[in-house]
Amino acid sequence: MQKGSLPTKNQFGFYEVRLESIGGLGANVAGKIIAEAGIVGMGFNGSNFASYGSEKKGTPVSSYIRYCDHNQQVRINSPIIEPHILGIFHENLVARLPITAGVNSMATIVINTDKKPLQAREYLKLSGGKVVVIDALKIAYEEKVKMNVVMIGAITRVMEFIDKDAMREAIKETLGKKYHNQLEANLRGFEAGYDLLELDEFEEDGRFPFIPFQEQRSQWGYENAPIGGIIVEVGNSIVKNNQTSRQGKIPLFHEDRCIHCGMCETTCPDYCFKFIDKEDDKTSKILMFNLGLDYQFCKGCLRCVDVCPVEALTEELEAEHEVEKITVKL
Repeated sequence: MQKGSLPTKNQFGFYEVRLESIGGLGANVAGKIIAEAGIVGMGFNGSNFASYGSEKKGTPVSSYIRYCDHNQQVRINSPIIEPHILGIFHENLVARLPITAGVNSMATIVINTDKKPLQAREYLKLSGGKVVVIDALKIAYEEKVKMNVVMIGAITRVMEFIDKDAMREAIKETLGKKYHNQLEANLRGFEAGYDLLELDEFEEDGRFPFIPFQEQRSQWGYENAPIGGIIVEVGNSIVKNNQTSRQGKIPLFHEDRCIHCGMCETTCPDYCFKFIDKEDDKTSKILMFNLGLDYQFCKGCLRCVDVCPVEALTEELEAEHEVEKITVKL
């Protein structure tokens, strides 16, 4: 039996949630839990599926959840274009993908960030709507859990029509069997996400335009792709951006400790470090000196931290540093 009613529906009779994330943060599992709470726990009809490329950490992931009344059939299996709720698991995605496309002023955006709602609205360039911020990554580190349960807590709070206990039961059912020893910690993370969010609402004021959803199509297909996979653009790594592959931590460079041995550069898979020729004050010889790293290309693997013999590179939370100011452009 259906418990309660949907607060609003689109023209097809659905209430829709879209989650945008990267591989490794648990958005796919979060989508399954949110869908199960509404369908099994609350008696709505609905569906859930995810869209992703290669199954590895750092690659973009989208999860889609649809709810409708129990007596309505689900005959739509396309991606969600204009969600009622948009969940953003990794804020740096906005620099790489149009994740806010289709989000209008009636939507609610739940974002994992340490920013305030106004700052998040400015960063995302939203035309309007409700903005909910939760520092899910910080809470996850404190509770020693995956950040997806924290995001589930925040999303449950703003959905309102989904009973909190139904979501708790869905978490127990999905995570309790496989990760029984971490269940209590996961439930604490869920409660923290539910309680610690900040919300603000913004009217459409013309500062940022509404961006309609457009299907992303590759510029190359079977008719025009270069034969044999030839690289036709020399030096095309300049547009590469690994920032969305990081999961909350960065290597922080301490120039005063560095002995310029080059161990970091030899172990870095993406050659993020910038070395220059410079005269040594002691020997008057021209040597290679390390100036730091370009975080555009850093994916946060922290191998450089492991190999540094003098702790000139340390593991730090990205949210505690202004990466744009400490980066050294290559």
